[in-house]
Amino acid sequence: MARAIRIGVIGDFDESNTTHVATNTGIQHAAEALGHEFEVVWLPTDKPHHLGGFDGLFCSPGSPYRSLHGALQGIRFARENGIPFLGTCGGFQHLVLEYARNVLGFADADHAETNPYASQLFITPLSCSLKGKTMNLEVRPQTRSAAAYGALHSTENYYCNFGLNPQYTAQLEAAGLGVTGTDADGEVRIMEVEGHPFCIGTLFVPQARSERGRPHPLVLAFCRAAMQR
Repeated sequence: MARAIRIGVIGDFDESNTTHVATNTGIQHAAEALGHEFEVVWLPTDKPHHLGGFDGLFCSPGSPYRSLHGALQGIRFARENGIPFLGTCGGFQHLVLEYARNVLGFADADHAETNPYASQLFITPLSCSLKGKTMNLEVRPQTRSAAAYGALHSTENYYCNFGLNPQYTAQLEAAGLGVTGTDADGEVRIMEVEGHPFCIGTLFVPQARSERGRPHPLVLAFCRAAMQR
């Protein structure tokens, strides 16, 4: 019998958080569609973990995490070792922070939710909160995100109040963290690491729209990449 594909979820599980429950069920929906067993293991951010034992790493919603360092360490491991990675909501925000610190060299890159007076705020309050909103999404062609969707338009659910500080978008893109999805006003909603087998962050929560028999295409593509690794 083929072994189960192991997915490590970077985050601090809370059974009362609907997006955490949706993360588990969204991966299971994808597993059923792929016809393969998946094992989901939550990885508390304030504890050490052997990350090399996972086929894919998923950074969950629900920030601020207990340990910013622990979350960034997990994301960096996935990025540097070619492990399929998907970060949603808080996971998107921390993918940006990890890239800013360890690729762009902004050691003090920070998040306004946890350190609002930091000198280099890469994640700042959105001009209008997206918490509880459902919005249209435009996906850029010839990207991994577009390949996953099989389309250039979607509708997604949001749970966040923070996003990418637009003054850093050009620097991130020049360094290889590209914008691959926006809302109707051009605001950044998906980013992906160029040259990586699968490293995508979404400001929305795709797993919240997953259903049995209809897994979300991004979660399905992530799980497929984990199988193929």
